[in-house]
Amino acid sequence: MKPAIDDVIAYEVKKDIADRYFGFRKLIEQDKLDLENEIRMHSFILEKRISFELIRMYIILKNEQLIDSFLALTGLDKKQFYDVYFIQSETIRKRVFEGIRVHGLTKSRRFHNLAFDCYERLEVHTEQYRQKFAELAKTNENITAEIQVFYEQNDLGSIMGFLRSLGSQHKLGDMEGGMEIGMAQSLEKKMAIAPLRPIESYLPVIDPLPALSHIGGDLKKLVDRAYRLHDAETLKFLTSKDKNTERRA
Repeated sequence: MKPAIDDVIAYEVKKDIADRYFGFRKLIEQDKLDLENEIRMHSFILEKRISFELIRMYIILKNEQLIDSFLALTGLDKKQFYDVYFIQSETIRKRVFEGIRVHGLTKSRRFHNLAFDCYERLEVHTEQYRQKFAELAKTNENITAEIQVFYEQNDLGSIMGFLRSLGSQHKLGDMEGGMEIGMAQSLEKKMAIAPLRPIESYLPVIDPLPALSHIGGDLKKLVDRAYRLHDAETLKFLTSKDKNTERRA
């Protein structure tokens, strides 16, 4: 027996609704997944670039009071990046300075140049981080708007009511007519798209750093004091050109 024309029409209407609903939803979920991957990658960049430069600065400054003064000078948050172990571990010291070039005629000059070069790289990495953070925040905002449009155009409760009105017994997955009372609300909850959390819940907010030209004098005073605190062995390591390798963080 051939299906009645009404059943054929009802089935095609259901299929069209389901295709549009699940197609739009799949696009949003893919956008969310892509954003999560971008956030994970950016978090890795944060760890490898910004945190490595900061650890180098901590090792150079050595003394926690000097480190606190440096953080106050730059506006960086100590809780985000500092651990006393950084300045105590010889293993970390060797790792983070691997491949870092030093220049200057005297040991003192090389030490100061090392600190200033670290800060200049920190400026660059921080600005790159902030630009990418802004891009991710904008993407987050766009996906949130997509979700809002999705709900405005796909009121599942209304869709289910319409499907029930078709009076067909044909089924199409979850998009089914003849549903019992309350099932549409349950399905609507099940099919809800989880809202996005703000980017700040995944990545720290970092303010722009003051330019070296603005804080150079104050930074030099801190580095002067740090130079006098280091023992001969550490100074030799930090200012030696022999530790250079091709690998850079």
